Amino acid sequence: MFDGKKILITGGTGSLGIALTHRLLEKKVDTIRIFSRNEENQIKMENKFNDKRLRFFLGDVNDFERLKRALEDVDIVFHTAALKHVPKIEYNPFEAIKTNVIGSQNVINACLHENVEKAVVISTDKAVSPLNTYGATKLLTEKLFVTANNYVDPEKHVTRFISVRYGNVFGSSGSVIPLFIEQIKKRRKITITDPKMTRFSITMDEALDFILNATNSGKGSEIFVPKMRAYNIMDLKDALSDLFENVNEEIIGIRPGEKLHEILISEDEIRYSWEYDNMYFITNPLYPLFHIDNIKEAYQGIRKIENVKDYSSDKVEKISKEELKVMIKKLVQ
Repeated sequence: MFDGKKILITGGTGSLGIALTHRLLEKKVDTIRIFSRNEENQIKMENKFNDKRLRFFLGDVNDFERLKRALEDVDIVFHTAALKHVPKIEYNPFEAIKTNVIGSQNVINACLHENVEKAVVISTDKAVSPLNTYGATKLLTEKLFVTANNYVDPEKHVTRFISVRYGNVFGSSGSVIPLFIEQIKKRRKITITDPKMTRFSITMDEALDFILNATNSGKGSEIFVPKMRAYNIMDLKDALSDLFENVNEEIIGIRPGEKLHEILISEDEIRYSWEYDNMYFITNPLYPLFHIDNIKEAYQGIRKIENVKDYSSDKVEKISKEELKVMIKKLVQ
């Protein structure tokens, strides 16, 4: 579906934006527009790829007029721009609301104005039953996207809005593994919040496969969730102990706004959830496409999720210590 398409990535100079750009450049896309406010990272990215199909737009999602200009003639939008650092957002909630919520509303309105084909927002497990401001803003972002299809007039618009939701990418910047490795290198104790803690795991390649598959499959108003395994924090500690010398831990307790286990589909969402094409999706019951008589025709081979309370990292298959060791070795090479 990407052949000959013009694509825009908001927040395109972030780690996901860069990885997504690399993957899309392997396809026969027409152009990729990188929309971000980080001038230095745009220069680095331009030099790294050196591809004539790339365009760089300085701008902020809070600037609606700039978004409209950047979206002219665009076919597909990947909305990755967001403030994400939980402690910073707790201290600066107004800015998070402006960027994550109002900025997302600007993206939606600009997509409708320019009649974009598909718009995909990148969400997070933090949006499920949020305990912190970041999660609350991402919950609202999801709600905006899955209900935006109600504003689509078939006689005027073709835009379909989709949300994809997953946890932290394994070894990504700001996640626990780089933190532990840095602590080990500095001969400090690794800081474990709770020995019973579990976390979902997805590699960047798996995340990209999932995002592009959801983009291709989405009809509009879905929240797509990948099938994932998880790891226990103590198994991760044991894997690090086998790879590095003198690994000691310190139990510091769960921090405010942090969960013991990640949840990607809540107990209330399960009743509206389906298994489809090696992933799950949550439907919007207010959207006519998801009425029982329509949905099975629209998504061939779907299966209702039943006899499951929720989709939580403590209930899925766990990654073994040996597998974690292999994954960590790839990160530090």
